[in-house]
Amino acid sequence: MQRSRFRRLVARALDEIPDALAERMENVVVLVRSRPEPEELEMVGLSSGDLLLGLYSGRPLTVRGSYGEVLPDRIYIYQEPIEAICRSEEEVVEQVRETVLHEVAHHFGIDDDRLDQIGIAPRRDAHIQPESSHPRYAPFL
Repeated sequence: MQRSRFRRLVARALDEIPDALAERMENVVVLVRSRPEPEELEMVGLSSGDLLLGLYSGRPLTVRGSYGEVLPDRIYIYQEPIEAICRSEEEVVEQVRETVLHEVAHHFGIDDDRLDQIGIAPRRDAHIQPESSHPRYAPFL
């Protein structure tokens, strides 16, 4: 899939976030990358052969306290791993949506166990481990 199409899917997923939540997103950017860097895999305890679809890097809103004049938190969405586990464009669309929601949930302080309970968890069968209208976050797609 072309990068521009993939970016539009990420932007659409961000636009699906209810306004009440989107308005609470603060100091976070969303970045599309081809694949994770080795340091990013290591950060979450994965090796170079593992797939990582997305990553939230920052301080969740629930633990910020005093949080001024710092660089934005980052949400990374990785195109190649998502495409690797999907068999059709329809699956890519759905997986992008799930991955974006999963990483945004981490921004709100929701951990993987709770995400699993509410059904926004990584696909277990893939051996995966853990341009928007909303002004509070910046999708640098």
